[in-house]
Amino acid sequence: MNLTTHIQENPIFEVIAQSAKELGYDTYAVGGFVRDIILKRTCKDIDIVCVGSGIALAEKVAIKSGRADSIAIFKNFGTAMIKIGDWEVEFVGARKESYRSESRKPIVEDGTLEDDQNRRDFTINALSISLNENDFGQVHDPFGGLIHLQQKIIKTPLDPDITFSDDPLRILRAIRFASQLGFDIDPDTFSSIEKNVERLQIISQERIIEELNKIILSKTPSYGFKLLFHSKVLHQIFPEMVLLQGVEIIDGKAHKDNFYHTLKVLDNVASVSNDLWLRWSAILHDIAKPATKRFDKKVGWTFHGHEERGARMTAQIFKKLKLPLGEPLRFVQSLVRLHLRPIALSKDTITDSAIRRLLFEAGNDIDGLMALCRADITSKDDLKVKRYLANFDKVEKRMKEVEEIDHLRNWQPAITGEHIMKAFQLKPGKEVGIIKNQLKEAILDGKIKNEFNESYQAMLEIGTKIGLEPVATFNE
Repeated sequence: MNLTTHIQENPIFEVIAQSAKELGYDTYAVGGFVRDIILKRTCKDIDIVCVGSGIALAEKVAIKSGRADSIAIFKNFGTAMIKIGDWEVEFVGARKESYRSESRKPIVEDGTLEDDQNRRDFTINALSISLNENDFGQVHDPFGGLIHLQQKIIKTPLDPDITFSDDPLRILRAIRFASQLGFDIDPDTFSSIEKNVERLQIISQERIIEELNKIILSKTPSYGFKLLFHSKVLHQIFPEMVLLQGVEIIDGKAHKDNFYHTLKVLDNVASVSNDLWLRWSAILHDIAKPATKRFDKKVGWTFHGHEERGARMTAQIFKKLKLPLGEPLRFVQSLVRLHLRPIALSKDTITDSAIRRLLFEAGNDIDGLMALCRADITSKDDLKVKRYLANFDKVEKRMKEVEEIDHLRNWQPAITGEHIMKAFQLKPGKEVGIIKNQLKEAILDGKIKNEFNESYQAMLEIGTKIGLEPVATFNE
């Protein structure tokens, strides 16, 4: 295969080729860039390998392209990077690697193109395009990567046991590429993943979660999770999710398999949103069901309180997996805690009070919550699904109507603690909390509007009922 025309469309390759010629380096575009050209996928990262100094080549390219101010040099790794428009071009000298059993960090030596291709993780990532004058645009494919792209197969170029033992992160990368590309994993390669799964213990949690998030963001993330589960990788990196799998039957009564239900919810969310944290809320919405599972002879299986316990578990899981503990955690916890509320509303007569309380508690998370709740309808009964979704339409219509009147998203009360303390000459304490809470309940029940004058009058009445005397009045 020759990709001359394709790479000539990007003028940076001409600059790289000319710079390499002047230095006397054989030079190649390698890896994911080549793979994605062939698959017609968008790729803005170009990896360049030269038989020589990658830093020296990068410096010459930077000068020739007028980008001397944009070069970043990493001497410890023998690499350099130049940003040109939307492109990031990384340069490295060809190398060969050897490993020690206790670390995935290789011992690196200068090498040939063949050495460099031998160290690649998968055959589809070992492809290279020549930028040399004698065979410019020619693809070098030592391991059958082109055939594997056609067959949609993930396969290691060398013995998979060596590949995965040397760098166990490749285990997760194999599953990630399969999930992103919709490829199968070669049987021998998959068997080796199962055999070497415990080697993941030497990988940092940061690298693990980076790969897991890429699987979650793939088009059909359930496929990646099934590979993680059947290879026992999930048991190693996320055992809490494994506990969802399985069905228990007592007296002929069974509960659904919550693992596969969760994967269906995840795919449903993925079909409407690329938001990573909304997808994490799908993964964790039923995470506490194994811990709250009980059997009642009259009603069968119950999972009472799994939403509240799940929200607490979410914080523990985020900390353990080294996911961000700020706004993403707050958002996912909110959705896990509230995910049953819209479902309950959709079954009952919808009252304005119930709508107000949901809007008040969900705030700006309400759109994500409703997306999760719609995704949570996974029945195989199409009529049942349509009925639930129609009910959700009614809930959302009522929410819009109530919100237009009461403005309860991220609600800020018209009467603050400062107003209460000034009116009754109080210091911070129990009485202030009682009045604030009763005002909130009155607004949520629709007894008063969330506006200053009406709320102020209600505050005076509440204060009087609990034995307080107003000593000051003031306007808004």
